[in-house]
Amino acid sequence: MSIGNSPEDDRTFPADDRDSIGRALQQTRIAAGLTVEEVSASTRVRIPIVHAIEENDFSRCGGDVYARGHIRTLARAVGLDPAPLIEQYDAEHGGRPAPTPAAPLFEAERIRPEPRRPNWTAAMVAAIVAVVGFVGFTMFNGNEAPKGATAADGGPAPAPEKATSGGKPKPVKPAPPKPTESAIAAVPQDKVTVKMTATDGKSWISAKAANGKLLFDGLLLNGESKTFQDDERIDLVLGNAGAIELYVNGKKIDDKFESGQVERLTYTKGDPEAG
Repeated sequence: MSIGNSPEDDRTFPADDRDSIGRALQQTRIAAGLTVEEVSASTRVRIPIVHAIEENDFSRCGGDVYARGHIRTLARAVGLDPAPLIEQYDAEHGGRPAPTPAAPLFEAERIRPEPRRPNWTAAMVAAIVAVVGFVGFTMFNGNEAPKGATAADGGPAPAPEKATSGGKPKPVKPAPPKPTESAIAAVPQDKVTVKMTATDGKSWISAKAANGKLLFDGLLLNGESKTFQDDERIDLVLGNAGAIELYVNGKKIDDKFESGQVERLTYTKGDPEAG
């Protein structure tokens, strides 16, 4: 099997395309000795999209937000500074888009239910039943007062508190504290655990297990959290990475993602910072 550049890498471009984004990415990739297939495998950007971007065709990216994310990902993969390419893209496509995620395109329209009118008849019946029950309970207690009652109002005397063998009241054990979400630190060591929380807006996310099983694919609203586990690996795609707070195997990921940035991430067992 050949490991050289694909035939598409030998194509020539017109002179006015020499300083284009696609030309810069292609020439840097060739200089690094990488094929389109190798770049696609390392970035998870599909081969047709890599070819299209190298030909300055961004129509396959799915919008400006995804185009900027693909340019940034490919530039890093071939060892090129993505910042000048992003600025060039913004200048050629009407400026930088507003930092809003593309994920709301997938959000289904919600139908608001009509407000229900209060059922006054049911409320009145419940009130009457409560009053009748209270009166009957009071009358029953008044007629069945136990013997030996010494209370001033004729009611039953309070029951004496039970004492222990030493004559002292038995102490009441306090209720155990409720577990909190801080228990994420005690994640199992033989699995990979990923927890995502939308802390700054909402984001479309996708999570897959090592066997290719789709664990989640949808919108994570602001304030919502999702936790995923697998025995080997979890692959993530974040549509608006800047809105997501990420914990992997109990440890917070401190990478500073930009708002509207598309990130493709893979995590395995152990310390996510190791290696």
